[in-house]
Amino acid sequence: MDIFIIGATGFVGGALARHLSAEGHSVTGLARTGSAAATLDSQGITPVTGDLDEHRGAVMTAARAADAVVYAAQAGPEQETATVQDLVRALTGTHTTLVLLSGTGVLAQRTGGAWSPDVFAEDDPFTPEPLAAYRKAAEDTVMAAAGDGLRSMVVRPGLIWGPGDHGHVSSVYRSVAVTGAACYVGEGLNTYGHVHIDDVTRLFSLALEQGRPGGLYHAVAGEVPNRWIAERVAADLGVEAHSLTPEEATGVWGEFGALIMSVSSRVRAVRARRDLGWQPRHTDMLTMIGEERLRRLAIPQTTVAPLSL
Repeated sequence: MDIFIIGATGFVGGALARHLSAEGHSVTGLARTGSAAATLDSQGITPVTGDLDEHRGAVMTAARAADAVVYAAQAGPEQETATVQDLVRALTGTHTTLVLLSGTGVLAQRTGGAWSPDVFAEDDPFTPEPLAAYRKAAEDTVMAAAGDGLRSMVVRPGLIWGPGDHGHVSSVYRSVAVTGAACYVGEGLNTYGHVHIDDVTRLFSLALEQGRPGGLYHAVAGEVPNRWIAERVAADLGVEAHSLTPEEATGVWGEFGALIMSVSSRVRAVRARRDLGWQPRHTDMLTMIGEERLRRLAIPQTTVAPLSL
């Protein structure tokens, strides 16, 4: 299969490009710079140099030449909205496969660090998180186009972890650099369903092979309250675990990061398991605790890496 990946130099898109290439697919990836293009080329991935603003035509040309297109970019709301709409227009009637990488941040609940009993499967109704309304709209655009000569689907993972991630465990280690303690927000009982990057890429493979038009597939393997993460990090580093108020959390992680560390996002992967036979192989995110790359994040520094929904 000829597969074009928009976002092939990012955390998820890059892992997906390498995974699909290793499976024997012909993979093309969008690269914004010459150095990014060289990196893709060295991995056996054909680069298309350009960006989503100034080179939109080249992106659409590459999309129309592929058997399948994966949108896995981390773009701003306006850029993502325009790109997804253009992809749907360009690919409608071509019988191409289009898969949108979304995330369970669209259904996050602002609990302020408190526990939520709500767990959402793919077909369950929910109130979208306002900051992710554009992403939910992109999902709706892709899903609505299914069956009109376009095999379009959405993959919605939880918190993705693995080598090089910037998720909750990384953020707790970073809080030690800022405060001297492993931090969580409020009660720390809020829970964000998680999934390993390797399990995400396997789900994409299954969706490309077996997914139905209009399919929505969650990817989640486990969940752990943020307080438990902080307590394990504290034990690893020999520091205390400490609760932050929302205002204090903003000083540690920034406004958006503090929000992400305080919400609940609990999901079930019913359709992914039932319809695609997907089963996660990595179920314990806390196995990362103690990795040297994470411990280095606890060394005082001046910048905080951004989180994403």
